[in-house]
Amino acid sequence: MPKAKISVRSVKQPTSVVTGGAGFLGSHLVDYLLQRGHKVVAIDNFVTGSVDNIAHLAGNKNFKFIEQDVTEYLFLDFPVNYVWHFASPASPIDYLELPIQTLKVGSLGTHKALGLALNKSARFLIASTSEIYGDPLIHPQPETYWGNVNTIGPRGCYDESKRFAEALTMAYHREHKVDTRIVRIFNTYGPRMRLNDGRVVPAFISQALKGKPVTVFGNGEQTRSFCYCSDLIEGIYRLMMSSTHEPVNIGNPTEMTMLQFAHEIIRATGSKSKIVFKPLPQDDPKQRKPDITRARKLLQWEPKVKLAEGITQTIAYFRKKV
Repeated sequence: MPKAKISVRSVKQPTSVVTGGAGFLGSHLVDYLLQRGHKVVAIDNFVTGSVDNIAHLAGNKNFKFIEQDVTEYLFLDFPVNYVWHFASPASPIDYLELPIQTLKVGSLGTHKALGLALNKSARFLIASTSEIYGDPLIHPQPETYWGNVNTIGPRGCYDESKRFAEALTMAYHREHKVDTRIVRIFNTYGPRMRLNDGRVVPAFISQALKGKPVTVFGNGEQTRSFCYCSDLIEGIYRLMMSSTHEPVNIGNPTEMTMLQFAHEIIRATGSKSKIVFKPLPQDDPKQRKPDITRARKLLQWEPKVKLAEGITQTIAYFRKKV
């Protein structure tokens, strides 16, 4: 596979639109783009995003915020160079509570964001997910794997919305020649995650900091791999600035069991919490680990932040929130 050429488009100061720009990853992307010299327009309706994540940007002349649901028509009366579509609930608690909104932002929201990119002749990136692989039958998961997803299960609203979003992105690429990118994001963690969002990192850290039992589902042998947010954003930026239209996994291939991770969090927080076991939720993936061969070849990217370092930063953030 040839290396993708990485280049910044020849614009004096590019303008980026980030949907979901007040969310955990969206807000980190906004910060990164501003540091790279972009003008940034963030769009969010605060369903799962927070004004706290972008409050530090108040008064920044290169930053504009629009409170809007991205499933509605996006009208901007200025040139746009890049559209980064990050809007979506992204944790099991969110998409179990908001299944229809999750499906709408993945379908209608992606349609509106692609329409904006088409109208502005802008490059487009969809934030897809490792969830499109479902409960995988191949390990680790390469981009060529088509997945094992229960379309009518409780996680189907999220999995299928992202699979549809990828299909719609490629349809716009093929029919309308939109310059598209697809990133498949694996488990990511860091500051600005919501304490109660249901994902394992904030759940374990908040339980440990409060001295409550740390809840491990099943027997704790299911695996995940965790990528620190700054590594992820760097990889996504490299993908947008590359020339590949193929999906690219971005994540950390260092794999560990949930039981190992629970012990690591208890150690890192200095907590006296005990571990308790509860039944495994329906369709919970048994293994999750990215094959990042494509990211290494095309983007010359791989994660750099070690888990111990990233967890220390994340715990410091959560100590202020507990």
